[in-house]
Amino acid sequence: MSRRLLAIFALLAVAFAILTGLAIRSGILAPQHQTAAVGGPFQLTDQSGRTVDERALKGKWSAVFFGFTYCPDACPTTLFALGQTEKLLGRRAGDFQTVFISVDPARDTPTQMKTYLTNEAFPRRTLGLTGTPAQVDQVAKAYHVYYQKAGEGADYTVNHSTITYLMNPKGDLACLITYGLTPQQMAQKIQAAMQQGSRAQSC
Repeated sequence: MSRRLLAIFALLAVAFAILTGLAIRSGILAPQHQTAAVGGPFQLTDQSGRTVDERALKGKWSAVFFGFTYCPDACPTTLFALGQTEKLLGRRAGDFQTVFISVDPARDTPTQMKTYLTNEAFPRRTLGLTGTPAQVDQVAKAYHVYYQKAGEGADYTVNHSTITYLMNPKGDLACLITYGLTPQQMAQKIQAAMQQGSRAQSC
């Protein structure tokens, strides 16, 4: 291959790299490692009957978990682990809250949520949220949460995602906490994020 052709290919490669970079910066293209945004605007009702929106996540580290009060396993297990995690955070526990969002609005009224969250093994600083089916669907989509009713009659269940979303005090995703971690492991991840500051995006 002649030097002239090599020079042309080199120039084309440089031009392509420059154009790709400009496209990414302008938003026309997204870098391959970029993940879909998690979180966003919502309006729900807390366990005291008050209307709450996404501003409830501002100013604190929030462990956001989706479930339902009739859940037989993943929900109480996760809330129990978060209760232990809260204690392990020590003085930083005041900067941390658990946000439990129902995916069963038909049964999880504010009163039902309040009763359920009085369990002493659950985190002391828990915000329980429910709403209309449309409101729940909106927030579930914002967090990319899967949920689906299974069964008929009063004893139906709800299949759902079991990821916990650690949101930083700015209301943005810091990291995902997988189901099944010990309280010690959860506390380590949360503390690692806290050490990075309020804009942390990893743990």
